Amino acid sequence: MGEQEDISLPKATVQKIISEALESDLTFSKEAREIIIESGIEFIMILSSMASEMADKEAKKTIAPDHVIKALEELEYHEFIPYLEQILVEHRETQRIKERRDAKFKKSGLSEEELLRQQEELFRQSRTRFQQTSTTGGPDGELEPENELGEDAASEVSPPGSVKAEE
Repeated sequence: MGEQEDISLPKATVQKIISEALESDLTFSKEAREIIIESGIEFIMILSSMASEMADKEAKKTIAPDHVIKALEELEYHEFIPYLEQILVEHRETQRIKERRDAKFKKSGLSEEELLRQQEELFRQSRTRFQQTSTTGGPDGELEPENELGEDAASEVSPPGSVKAEE
């Protein structure tokens, strides 16, 4: 399976997981953390190997979530399966939303630069309306208190349907 010395889990991440699981008055030694890390690596290797066998049985070259779930059943980790199935449902829904959003962006026919320009224009219009409202009063003619965040508060809020440029 390759050299296990080259494989590790991030110590800080493992320590954070351990700390969240422990009661506040308990501590965890570095040696105990190392045992947890080695156990986690071993579990991942066994589970991935078993899932690979499940995929091979179906003549598949890609391990799918169903193969991992079957491997967990085979390894008798039945108590994890409902939780992982829920995570899978949530992940798939997140992916569907992301795909719809990406498709909407592509169908708009506008470049990212043009969408960003439109978003900046909406921000400018929003700031102008905000400034007019705070100096002339609200719809009923009374002066409204100025926003605690200052004049640029409108620029911090994206209007619905706006697209932020990825950096």
